[in-house]
Amino acid sequence: MNALDVIRTKRDGGELTDAQIRFFLDGYTAGRIPDEQTSALLMAIVFRGLTARELATWTATMIDSGARLDLSSISRPTVDKHSTGGVGDKVSLPLCPLVAACGAAVPQLSGRGLGHTGGTLDKLEAIPGWRARLGNEEVLRILRDVGAVICAASDDLAPADRKLYALRDVTGTVESIPLIASSIMSKKIAEGTSALVLDVKTGGGAFLPPIEKARELAQTMVGIGERNGVRTVALITDMEWPLGRTAGNGLEVAEAVEVLAGGGPSDVVEVTLALAREMVALAGLHADPAAMLASGRAMDVWRAMIRAQGGDPDAPLPQATERELVRATTTGTLQHLDARAVGNAAWRLGAGRARKEDPVSPSAGVRILVKPGEPVSTGQPLLELLTDDVARIPDALIALADAFVVSHAPFRPRLLVHERLSQ
Repeated sequence: MNALDVIRTKRDGGELTDAQIRFFLDGYTAGRIPDEQTSALLMAIVFRGLTARELATWTATMIDSGARLDLSSISRPTVDKHSTGGVGDKVSLPLCPLVAACGAAVPQLSGRGLGHTGGTLDKLEAIPGWRARLGNEEVLRILRDVGAVICAASDDLAPADRKLYALRDVTGTVESIPLIASSIMSKKIAEGTSALVLDVKTGGGAFLPPIEKARELAQTMVGIGERNGVRTVALITDMEWPLGRTAGNGLEVAEAVEVLAGGGPSDVVEVTLALAREMVALAGLHADPAAMLASGRAMDVWRAMIRAQGGDPDAPLPQATERELVRATTTGTLQHLDARAVGNAAWRLGAGRARKEDPVSPSAGVRILVKPGEPVSTGQPLLELLTDDVARIPDALIALADAFVVSHAPFRPRLLVHERLSQ
């Protein structure tokens, strides 16, 4: 058996055997199969897909590539959440401490930015001193003491996925239902949580914009979770427009803290509470997340969680040195703000990465000054672009060239939560 035969089989529309899948993923994880050959197989999967059997074996092999986290010592019920990624989606930041304040233990293994979307770990690393890398014993201690932890998967937890995740980001192979589903679920199953709520995005800023694709992805992941003994529910939520009023690492942390303080954008609050209610229900708890958020106890958990991971919740966040305003060219109501365009602009300003080894800027990003449905007049600032490198601004402006629709037509709001799926 060799890597070229596996690539050719999938390229030509054939079905990989269990042995071929295990051979290839084990070889890539161990460094015997290089990035270029793995990229070729990933691209073949993007075009040819995986059968249900192939996907089951692919996911199981990624889980088996490392250890599983044992959460049996945690006295609280365990529940986690995962988002498929969006623009301005900082929901994990207030959600995890909120659900922990309701009585659950939330062991959230998060990732870096992929393509035009931000990564939860990149955002939290804007907080001075905060650490994403924790040992398994440290994770368990924080869960026992605080109730919530957001961290990177340890080196021995689904290492195959860690390597594939970074490679997909820079090879145009993110937008694939089997690759997305297996990546997410291998980590979530390996982390040992008993229940999982999935936030599957739909709309122009999602990796899979059509709601039919979002539904297929949600159903695929719910099925994987249930077959592996993890109670799983999915919400399909909207990502046609950016969530909240910021897109960028430190900017989104600041907005998440506003939510925990009882304020923040209404759309971020609505999605946070919708997911929290599902998580609390799956955990078998009877707390009211809205009341818990209003009480301030979620903020207390946030501060404890940040300190437990080496961060200073009171430290000022990094500030960009360069700014540029994008202004309206006409008068009317802002009907549309393209989430993907805003995400690409934030990426070009330095908030994302073009190569897997690239650093990201904690201060770069986009501040959204006008949301869809709000009135605008000619010359009014719509967006504020923030960066530490003024040379990045022209490319960001190009990304935003067709991002706005302003007219006098009646505004049609979109649902934030479209559907709920379970088995």
